[in-house]
Amino acid sequence: MHKILSLPKETIKQSKLKSSILYMSNLEKEIQRRRTFAIISHPDAGKTTLTEKLLLFGGAIQVAGAVKSNKIKKTAASDFMDIERQRGISVATSVMTFEYKGMTINLLDTPGHKDFAEDTYRTLTAVDSVILVIDCVKGVEMQTEKLMEVCRMRNTPVIIFINKMDREGRDAFDLLDELEQKLQIKVRPLSWPINIGAQFKGVYKLYDKSLNLFEAGSQRNDKEAIAIDNLEDEILEELVGEKDANELREEVEMIEGVYDPFDEKIYQEAILAPVFFGSALNNFGVKELLDTFVNIAPEPGERETDKRVVHPEEDKFSGFVFKIHANIDPRHRDRIAFLRVISGTFERNRFFNHVRLDKKLKFSNPYSFMARSKNVVEQAYPGDVIGLYDTGNFKIGDTLTEGEKLMFQGMPSFSPEMFKELVNLDPMKTKQLEKGIQQLTDEGVAQLFTLQPGNKKVIGTVGELQFEVIQYRLKEEYKASCRFDALRFYKACWITTENEAMLADFINRKKGSIAYDKDNNVVFMAESKWMLDRACEDYEDLNFHFTSEFKLQQPVA
Repeated sequence: MHKILSLPKETIKQSKLKSSILYMSNLEKEIQRRRTFAIISHPDAGKTTLTEKLLLFGGAIQVAGAVKSNKIKKTAASDFMDIERQRGISVATSVMTFEYKGMTINLLDTPGHKDFAEDTYRTLTAVDSVILVIDCVKGVEMQTEKLMEVCRMRNTPVIIFINKMDREGRDAFDLLDELEQKLQIKVRPLSWPINIGAQFKGVYKLYDKSLNLFEAGSQRNDKEAIAIDNLEDEILEELVGEKDANELREEVEMIEGVYDPFDEKIYQEAILAPVFFGSALNNFGVKELLDTFVNIAPEPGERETDKRVVHPEEDKFSGFVFKIHANIDPRHRDRIAFLRVISGTFERNRFFNHVRLDKKLKFSNPYSFMARSKNVVEQAYPGDVIGLYDTGNFKIGDTLTEGEKLMFQGMPSFSPEMFKELVNLDPMKTKQLEKGIQQLTDEGVAQLFTLQPGNKKVIGTVGELQFEVIQYRLKEEYKASCRFDALRFYKACWITTENEAMLADFINRKKGSIAYDKDNNVVFMAESKWMLDRACEDYEDLNFHFTSEFKLQQPVA
């Protein structure tokens, strides 16, 4: 017989402690080298072009697509849906991961179009900071203000990139004033333009006192900067001319007198936004932006749940699904849930708890993304965004943990502003149509309500373009034909109450205006503001909600 050797209990304890310390040390190291951010802007500000140039610097792609006249000449790396490539707009959030200077960068390129604002709002729950792109010609636009409101709600740090400086645009000081007034945030330029439009000569980098010269029409505008510690140095005249040298000196003096010095802590508290100037299309000012970003942007942060605050350095894994996308590759009918890791370490082929379903799941092929291409990952850390193949288990907002029952907050569906009935044009493809609309509404592209009597399928969106996208994708991806008939509804409101008798009476009296959402929750489809106001007055015990983020009660059958 072999003698079984056993280690003393104290030795085992010490071994476990040592292993735990090594794990935590590795986890903290991985957290420190991650940066997760979104790029946001009004449509046509140059967001997708900037995204591609950042990917070029990160070595993630070799050739950038060019977006011109709303048509993509070379497909943009971050736009993977056919309709996006045809129309030259981003209608879904793309997730891209790349390495730069020892950092793992998780970049989320969001839709700029207002009809897809909800996708952008949800994406902002999954990032730790934002780069906001402003068109120097148009300045701050309405959609920019709405996006900034969401950043302020979550205290998300913002870096501003003023783009298209090689075009005839607005005065730089006027743009800074507008940013502060309309976006309600203090700004601090870290680079400063020398002229604008046809006379644009480059930028002076205030943070390291160096000059970057611009060459019109060149794609190689990433040359080494010229150090100019003293703006009185005669070399400045040699490089930009006497007139522009004198103007730059005056403007820099004004900047230093008017704006507070840059403070990284105040930036990370979302009180101050550093500002850069450049031209993404001409590859100018992008490297400075990226270099500064990796130095000052915050590491992955904590997140609120319904139970407590979860910190990234906790050893137990947790994460949440903020986006679902069906048919990234239509040939394989894949459905992918995008999960942001919040704490601990995600591991391939390890069981995790799906909190809402109270069910154990494991994932054999979790992916990281480079637009359309994807790579299997063995491990993922706080800040990482991974794709999980999904057979219908996930909804937006779902949480995965190592066992703790908690749900992350802040991903509501908003009350739609447009309503149309979905009409099947090919009864032979009914199953395909139902499957398609279920999957597309799971993605959060739109909301699905069933209206009684008649079991009518009603699609609610925040914009007309969403109907076009849904119709296109149903046809292309599910081979199902449909049309949309407009309905006269003003607002969809979720209802909760403890007075079930009153709810039953309300449902009985409002039969033609009662619908149920995908989770069978009661929804009042108000035909006008007046009717909604009357309902609120007449049924005091009913709570009418304009977002889905509330404690849902069981609906009355």
